[in-house]
Formats: sequence, C-alpha cells, structure tokens
Amino acid sequence: MKKNFVSLAVMGAFVAFASQAALAAPDWSKVPKKEIHVFHPAANPIEWATGKGDHSGAAGLKKGEACAGCHIEDGKLSLDLKRLASKEMEPKGAPKTMTYPVGVQAAFDASNLYVRLTFKAPAGGADHGDKDNEVKASIMFPNDKVPMADQVGCWATCHKDARTMPGASDTKTKYATPGAMDLMQWKSGGGGKAVDGTVTDKRNMEGGKAGVVAEGAKAGDTYTVTFTRKLAGGVNLAPGKAVPFGIAIHADNAAGRFHHVSFGHSLGLGTDGDVKAVKQ
Repeated sequence: MKKNFVSLAVMGAFVAFASQAALAAPDWSKVPKKEIHVFHPAANPIEWATGKGDHSGAAGLKKGEACAGCHIEDGKLSLDLKRLASKEMEPKGAPKTMTYPVGVQAAFDASNLYVRLTFKAPAGGADHGDKDNEVKASIMFPNDKVPMADQVGCWATCHKDARTMPGASDTKTKYATPGAMDLMQWKSGGGGKAVDGTVTDKRNMEGGKAGVVAEGAKAGDTYTVTFTRKLAGGVNLAPGKAVPFGIAIHADNAAGRFHHVSFGHSLGLGTDGDVKAVKQ
C-alpha cells in the first residue's frame, strides 16, 4: 500500500508539473514586439464602412482590399481623426486620446498560443459605463465563414443595431452571421478575470472552447496582459498558417462601443503575418 501511495503521489506531481509547463509563458525577452495602433472608431458600423457613398473605401472592400491596406502606412495610422471626433461621427463625444500604440508579442508551442499586449491606457474617455473594470483588453479570431473577416477583422461584428450605437436598443450585442469568432478578454476588475467567449448570432461571454487563460498587471502607467489559448479549440489555429485577428481596449471604465480598436491584422504561426508568433 505504501509503495502504491508513493507512486501515485509521484505520478500526481508529474501530471501537475506537466500541466503547469503546458501553460508556462514564453521568455518574452526573446519574442519580437510588433506595435499596432488602436483608435476610437466613433459610431461607424460595418454598414457604414461598406455602404456606397458613405465611405470612400467601400469600393475597395468590394474588390477584396483590406482596411489596413489604405489606413496603415509604414506602421502608422492614416486616418482623419478630426472627422472621427466630430459630432457627425461621434454624437456622444470623443475621448481625449483618439489613438495609441499597443505592443503585441506572440509565441506558440505544440498545444497553445501565447499573446502578450503592452499598452498605456489613457484617461479622458467620454463614456464610463463599466464601473467594475477600469480596463478590458480583448482579442478576437474569426473563422473562415465570417464575411470579409480577413479584410476588416473584428469590425465584422460591429453593426448599426447593436447596443450603444446611436438610436439602437439594448437588446443586441456584437454578432457575426454567418460564421463565428473566438473572443478572449481580460478584465481588470475584481483582481482580474479571464473571458473565454464566442461571437456568433450574439456575443457570448462564456462557453468558448479555446481554454483561455489571461493574466494582467499594471506597473506605473503601463498594463501588460498575457493570454494563453489552445491551438485546437473554437477557431482552430495551426503551425504554418496565418489567421486574422483584431484587438480592442476599453480604457477609463469605457463600455460598449467606446473602445479603441485595431484594424484587421494577421497572426502567422511560424509563418509570415503582421504579427509573427515564434515557436517555443
């Protein structure tokens, strides 16, 4: 009995160690950092972006061009920020900081993807609807059935009838039809919380299949948020392939659409992408 007890204890310790190793973060000092600029998008849903006569880039989108192709030059945003901050585009009021950089690092192993975001979350927002969370950081991965996902990223989930849009009711959240997006999020409130969700015909803040783990910390004025998710789960990721993704940061207790977002980008797992995940 004693021998069996010892062997079971050793086996249990080994399993626990293996589990921890599988979730061990990479050595981030050896992972390249890509700077992606997020911006306040104002009240501009996907219908506006693709609508004839509303957005000059709509014709390009119909030809298969990506938002980033027109609006990012040498890694910097090319946007009419004054127009985005105007009452025409943002009736509630724009934040004092319209755009800021987010450092993005990514790595992967045989089972997991690791993504680290580093940013300074600005104050001066026009909305403080989330009293529980000073900051929320989100990353979304669309599957190949989401229309224009590789062109517009998570903008594909932003519709004019979703909550917090001007004139919309509170009955609809973000949604993507057809198709689905994995949603992983870190919330700063209550000591920090991870969200493993999906966006289908509505936004689901739980029930995701990616096994998301998230940790965040603030040092001075800088947040560092690290995500871990399974490669096989929800939107399947695979070495040698690139997948579209988008980032959203809710700063200064912002809720709903009052976030700063990225354009759609690509994440390459050991292959080319706007962000290249390094194999560990």
